[in-house]
Amino acid sequence: MADIDERANEGPKPRGLKRRDFLGGAAVVGAALALERHGQAQPTPAASPRVRATEGPASGDTDDRYRPVVTPNGSSLPFRWVDGVKVMHLRAGAVSHEFTEGLRAECWGYNGSTPGPTIEAVEGDRLRIYVTNGLGEPTTVHWHGILLEAGMDGVGGLTQRPIRPGETFRYEFTVREPGTFMYHPHWDEMTQMAMGMMGMFVVHPRRATGFVPDRDFAIILSEWSVPIGAARPNPLEMADFNVLTMNSKAFPGTDPLVAKQGDKVRIRFGNLSGIDNHPIHLHGYSFRIAGSDGGAFPRSAQQPHTTVLVPTGSTRWVEFEANAPGDWAMHCHMTHHVMNQMGHGVPNMVGVAGQATFDRRIGRLVPGYMPMGREGMADMGEMDMPQPPNSIPMRGGPGAFGNIDMGGMFTILKVRESLDSYDDPGWYDHPDGTRARPATAAELRADGIEV
Repeated sequence: MADIDERANEGPKPRGLKRRDFLGGAAVVGAALALERHGQAQPTPAASPRVRATEGPASGDTDDRYRPVVTPNGSSLPFRWVDGVKVMHLRAGAVSHEFTEGLRAECWGYNGSTPGPTIEAVEGDRLRIYVTNGLGEPTTVHWHGILLEAGMDGVGGLTQRPIRPGETFRYEFTVREPGTFMYHPHWDEMTQMAMGMMGMFVVHPRRATGFVPDRDFAIILSEWSVPIGAARPNPLEMADFNVLTMNSKAFPGTDPLVAKQGDKVRIRFGNLSGIDNHPIHLHGYSFRIAGSDGGAFPRSAQQPHTTVLVPTGSTRWVEFEANAPGDWAMHCHMTHHVMNQMGHGVPNMVGVAGQATFDRRIGRLVPGYMPMGREGMADMGEMDMPQPPNSIPMRGGPGAFGNIDMGGMFTILKVRESLDSYDDPGWYDHPDGTRARPATAAELRADGIEV
């Protein structure tokens, strides 16, 4: 396992360079890698990170050259060093996955989870990734956005034969460019990705400059078709996806993103949805869109936004300083993407006259019948309605002031003035005078408001 092909350190030629130029530059890069590695200690809420120099890869099963990415509801892929090569192992297979309490399905993923664990490396690292196929059909792994040798690109039938059930393949390549990438199958993609086979791939810069985050989050966006009561997602669905997720979790199953006031925050988004782009909106903050899977954007090209559009098959990452304490919503702004197991083909009953008489008649025939929709559906999350087996309400989860009327692709950024840890701090305690409340009659009279 420790043997390396004699051509292993050559790697891919950068675009636009001749071979002799690349080989001459490779010696310089190799020397620089030994002298200019950087590392960051594991964060504590009380201190900001500081970059320090190290010499080459860390030994053992640790890597202190970067601050590890936080994958909410997920994990990072374990590794070990073998003769200077970072060795990892992915296992494709079936996964019993809970989207949120009350909704579980038999999905597919890597290493027992969907999404699979986040892969982390440093620019210039040599990686050896073993992929074991525990599925009942062939598969491959494509390293989405990573520039490498064609034979390692993972496209079944084009760059390799598929990995047969029970087989283990070896991928080996050097990551030469930092950024936010993804991995997923390139064999029967419609089925395998619809069943949950995907993950994030983060390459940290060899030399940290500019924005160095205290909190670095990775979130993969995806959409599923899970019919009411079904035991598995439907990979044949092409349009009417009804479960929208962040890291394969639907609200209220999504873990919050926790930061301390003053922290520098980076959020990396990847989108491997079936067909949809996702405009992710963050309340309370203006951020800079800092890069895509094509690389970092020049600082002069980074514009302030409160919403980032993440196209399907792409990544984006945003950066900001956590300077506004509170509980801030972060969600897709496609309104039907913050709902769970939405019903399609339901007639529109908003404003229908005479519905009350109709409801009474139906109620006599169907005890327990609960009409909805005439005055809108804002109270659906509050209704104590019996749910069919293995299904969840269309929206709604616990909040500080009752039910949060959202579901699906929704989570919360929790920023606090001080923290003892980055565990969930609970709900924000609003200072006096800073929270909306019912108006009093005296206030209305004083301000000349008639209601």
